[in-house]
Amino acid sequence: MSFRREKFIPRGGPNGGDGGKGGDAILMAREGLSTLLDLKYQQHYRAARGEHGKGKNQQGKSGEDLIIPVPLGTVAKDRETGEVLTDLTREGEQFLVAKGGRGGRGNARFATSTRQAPRFAEPGEKGEERGLQLELKLLADVGIVGHPNVGKSTLLGRVSAARPKVADYPFTTLVPSLGVVSYGELKTFVMADIPGLIAGAHRGTGLGTRFLRHIERTLLLVHLVDISADPQNDPWLHYEEINEELGAFHPTLLEKPQMAVLNKIDLPAVRERVSQVRDTFRHHGVDLYAISAVTGEGVDEVVREIGHRWERLRGTSHG
Repeated sequence: MSFRREKFIPRGGPNGGDGGKGGDAILMAREGLSTLLDLKYQQHYRAARGEHGKGKNQQGKSGEDLIIPVPLGTVAKDRETGEVLTDLTREGEQFLVAKGGRGGRGNARFATSTRQAPRFAEPGEKGEERGLQLELKLLADVGIVGHPNVGKSTLLGRVSAARPKVADYPFTTLVPSLGVVSYGELKTFVMADIPGLIAGAHRGTGLGTRFLRHIERTLLLVHLVDISADPQNDPWLHYEEINEELGAFHPTLLEKPQMAVLNKIDLPAVRERVSQVRDTFRHHGVDLYAISAVTGEGVDEVVREIGHRWERLRGTSHG
């Protein structure tokens, strides 16, 4: 609230300016980020408030918008209802989380022919508040699934420049690894090594549901099978066990096309059973490829097949 005061002008009129608008809070997807770790340590964000209006009809400056950068693949859900609000998958894509409050009007706005000296101004509105739950899902085209130690990381390291940790104990891979795989002239797809699944993973057993969600974005699953630990076991039971976990986590995962691949044929005990295992899978209507991720035997053929299948699936999904 302000009035004009100048020398020799005894009855200056109202000249209070409007207040500035509060800043908006905005999520923005950025390619250079890979985790949500920063948001874990700072959980409360506030955009700048608008400045007060001033005399001489000066409007207050609007508050700057608050841009919160997040990695590509971030899903934002309402913390109260669990409703998915946005899925940010492209560089620069934005989502308005909360609007800033409107600035209040100064007393100059309320002057009329009958009310020439209003002694009041309008308070500004409070900005919106919203609680979000953020979840990051990898943007991979192809996901490698299977029990721990079936050779997922070894395969990814063989076909791409990714260097995931490889060792002979369960749960070597504690975070998903991504690699870009070439399968033809200037043709590539992104492959993810999904950490080992075991029975009960959908309930949190082992590494639990921490990484199952990363499979949701993939178009094709490469299901690695390993019989090296016990050459006489039934590989089809292992195959079905992993699929049961996928279906229990989210039924739509079972609808994703899969390729079954028997690994470690460089071991004599495994090589002896390739034909038998292939027949078992064929009996269930599933084609089985055989490779050695360590020596590279059969890998090029499988990579080309993965690339061609992914190409067809991508064309279908875009169509």
